[in-house]
Amino acid sequence: MSSDGLFDIPDTPPTTGTGGGSLSGNTHASAPLAVRMRPRSLDELVGQQHLLAPGSPLRQMIDGSQPLTILLWGPPGTGKTTIASLLSAHTDRRFVEVSAVSAGVKEVRDTIAGARRALAQTGIETVLFVDEVHRFSKSQQDALLPGVENRWVSLVAATTENPHFSVISPLLSRSLLLTLESLTDDDIGVLVDRALTDERGLAGAVTLTDEARSHLVRLAGGDGRRVLTYLEAAAGAATSQGKTEISVEDAALAVDKAAVRYDRQGDQHYDVISAFIKSIRGSDVDAALHYLARMIEAGEDPRFIARRLMIHASEDIGMADPTALPLATATAQAVAMIGFPEARIPLAQAVIHLAAAPKSNAVIVAIDRAQADVRAGKVGAVPPALRDAHYAGAKKLGHGHDYQYPHNDVRGVVGQQYAPDDVDGSIYYEPSEHGFEARLGERLAMIRKILRKR
Repeated sequence: MSSDGLFDIPDTPPTTGTGGGSLSGNTHASAPLAVRMRPRSLDELVGQQHLLAPGSPLRQMIDGSQPLTILLWGPPGTGKTTIASLLSAHTDRRFVEVSAVSAGVKEVRDTIAGARRALAQTGIETVLFVDEVHRFSKSQQDALLPGVENRWVSLVAATTENPHFSVISPLLSRSLLLTLESLTDDDIGVLVDRALTDERGLAGAVTLTDEARSHLVRLAGGDGRRVLTYLEAAAGAATSQGKTEISVEDAALAVDKAAVRYDRQGDQHYDVISAFIKSIRGSDVDAALHYLARMIEAGEDPRFIARRLMIHASEDIGMADPTALPLATATAQAVAMIGFPEARIPLAQAVIHLAAAPKSNAVIVAIDRAQADVRAGKVGAVPPALRDAHYAGAKKLGHGHDYQYPHNDVRGVVGQQYAPDDVDGSIYYEPSEHGFEARLGERLAMIRKILRKR
């Protein structure tokens, strides 16, 4: 091949590309443990089983039976590059890798041109892998379109950012979007155990205490690459001291993370999250930040923290600060898009906002009261004036008769019955005197006074 590895058509399909070597071939002894342990087959792939069913797009790509354009979206260390490695090792097509960090528009166009020539002259198809495609500018992504539209290449693009925001619409609409999920603790444990014994990994040179294993799994945060990097560092720390067993102290020293006692399935998990929510409810900003930091350092799933904040925003703040729930929801979206370590910043912002916000449990009390009445059988008939009157014969049944349109009243409220007879006059929602709810209470008092004057 020529020095750029793009235009000369080889006698056999290469698995190397612009990256200077195949993804699956970097297994020399000095390669990082995470690279050496990269799966060699689908059977070794950990996690993402929802993407590997027979006939799935990935299966079709790896089996070489169908040219496709695929966008792999998921957090770091979930297998995006591994999937590209499997394509490199098991497809009969040319495999070319382009890094969005270093490649320009010219390199992308040259790659597409090389793929087109290979297809025309030899019938050999090309798989083009673009890592971190979100780093491509609009013009760089535009340069991929001819190859995708004409299927001169089967494009596999990987991104950690939401492609609906980071990938141009024409490319997104021509691609199958496959979402990868964070690895579970069990998945991470499989990777650790395999790396300890596999000849490509540590080959049994060291063992790992249960406490050290749990510490590494917690710190991984669902990132397979991260846990293997930590394991390699911990093994180095142990062997440098002449030990053959990695202790939790070795792991903590190597990773520079204290071994925080925090079992995501045990008492510490529930105790810390309970204290976290109660600190926010009690408006202690500093205590809430402390528990947030403990969860982050212990490797808690940031999505779990964000979900708890959304619940708290309605349960303990509600209408006292109507901006609390939108903020918590936006935080959850931000966490899903960016992940750790940056996700700690919007989480901290949300915690500060919610802890400092005026508090009210009136919303949850209101829905509890309403549900209690329904469960008690208070589900009377809908008042005739409110029934649907848009179908033939409805008026003869009295549906919609005497309905008063609120917008015709200067106050925007008219005195008529809305609730069934069984609960007419019941008050479920009682605003507190805190924050916005104090003003809302005054308005509701006026509204209820009008409604009951019939």
